[in-house]
Amino acid sequence: MSVIFAAHQVLNLACKKSFKDFYQYADQLEKVQRDKLKVICDDPKMEYESFAQHFPVTRYADWKQKVEASRNQCVNLLNKSKIIRFQPTSGSSEALKFIPYTQQFLGEIDQAIGLWLTSLYRRYPELKRTTHYWSVSWLPESQRQLTTTHNLNDDSALLSFSKRILTQITQAVPADIALAETAEDAMFATAVYLVRDANLGMISVWSPTFALQLIEIIQENKSEIVEVLSTGQWSRQRLDFLKIKKSVQRSQILKQLDLEDPTCWKKLWPKLFLISSWDTASAQHWAQILKTKIKGVSFEGKGLWATEGVVTIPLEDHYPLMYQAHFYEFQDLDTQQIYPAWLLKPGQIVSPIITTGSGLKRYIIDDELLVDTFYQGIPCFKFLGRKMTVDLVGEKIDQTVALSVIDTFKQNGFLPISLLGIEQTESKPYYVLLSEGSVSGQPSDQQLDQLLKQNFHYELARNLGQLDEARVMHVEDAWHEYKTIAMRNGMIEGNIKPEPLKKMKFI
Repeated sequence: MSVIFAAHQVLNLACKKSFKDFYQYADQLEKVQRDKLKVICDDPKMEYESFAQHFPVTRYADWKQKVEASRNQCVNLLNKSKIIRFQPTSGSSEALKFIPYTQQFLGEIDQAIGLWLTSLYRRYPELKRTTHYWSVSWLPESQRQLTTTHNLNDDSALLSFSKRILTQITQAVPADIALAETAEDAMFATAVYLVRDANLGMISVWSPTFALQLIEIIQENKSEIVEVLSTGQWSRQRLDFLKIKKSVQRSQILKQLDLEDPTCWKKLWPKLFLISSWDTASAQHWAQILKTKIKGVSFEGKGLWATEGVVTIPLEDHYPLMYQAHFYEFQDLDTQQIYPAWLLKPGQIVSPIITTGSGLKRYIIDDELLVDTFYQGIPCFKFLGRKMTVDLVGEKIDQTVALSVIDTFKQNGFLPISLLGIEQTESKPYYVLLSEGSVSGQPSDQQLDQLLKQNFHYELARNLGQLDEARVMHVEDAWHEYKTIAMRNGMIEGNIKPEPLKKMKFI
């Protein structure tokens, strides 16, 4: 444990500058942001007013050609910073996107993580004597050819090299699990490593459903995990590339626990102090279930992070803008006017527009944020949800996808009218395609599911077991059924209008 404590101490020291800088320059928001714009644009004469006039607001489609050319030619055609890797993701404009992670961009992200880590050490000093689990995710199975050590979605890979070495000492689960052949194997291996670790102090994931899935895997595979830990041998040969140390003691502890008892997890991990995950908008329901499942542990909500950049981080019970990372603008969703960060007012509902060291300029992120309050002079935000998007567990299905699904199946007398995201309170959420007309040529549930899997994050959520298979609901009068479902979910009949994509709590 002394090695782990020493690593945390050094990591804390390495991160303190970010923490100090945040508070030292908080009263200079406009100056810091204007200076950041000059650095990102590599132009000491660049002023915001000129920048906003000459560069339009963009989406991934505006950068796709240059990004693809950069990937193919192995050079950076977006800015002068060296590209370290291309991070795959999906979103409202594309089923699959590749975001360039440059050295400059990773430095910006490193600063944000440094601030977050220092704040954690200050609030929970006991975390310095424990191991942590930072989510290590993986690509959907259809994208396995992209899986290399340079494409792992490993949170610690966002840190500088020296900090990354330190976090490897403190991590409960090795990043190499992402190289498992299937998501099922990777999740099982993650569960085994977590059970084996008696010193686990923090679980940091993005979606709370991911943590709930890990709990379910431990419950359903209890005997198999006990066997792996008691022998030190994997029960699945595909995982033999990973090292797992034998621990009879931990296997016996797991064997004797009643895993339906919410207090059992604190018995399994007596040093578990903190769980960090999304807890707003669509994640709020699942975060509450997670809190109920694991008793006696503190909980911290995540800030707003996208693959393209960081917007907010949790800090002293606020979610302030990470104003020293990137250059930020915000589009007021009522007036459509764009404001720099220093002109925001409380009560505005906005979408962030970021300019970063990745080379992406004035890149809009389709999230709705409420300017909630100010902390140390820095605007703080509350995440309200994705614009025109259903995002039950992080799958990011938007109206463009829904319309594409509906158009694909408008044939042979089959008339789909809406794709419904069903946010089940007991079982896993899922999608339903509501339709009417002749049953001739009606697509199967599997066909619908495969079509939705063309979207990166939906396929990943299905691989991880966070979503149930999509379903086709074929009825005689789809509009009547749509209104009935909407009214059961609390909507007033006169206010109901048919939408291609809609989230419902239940059918």
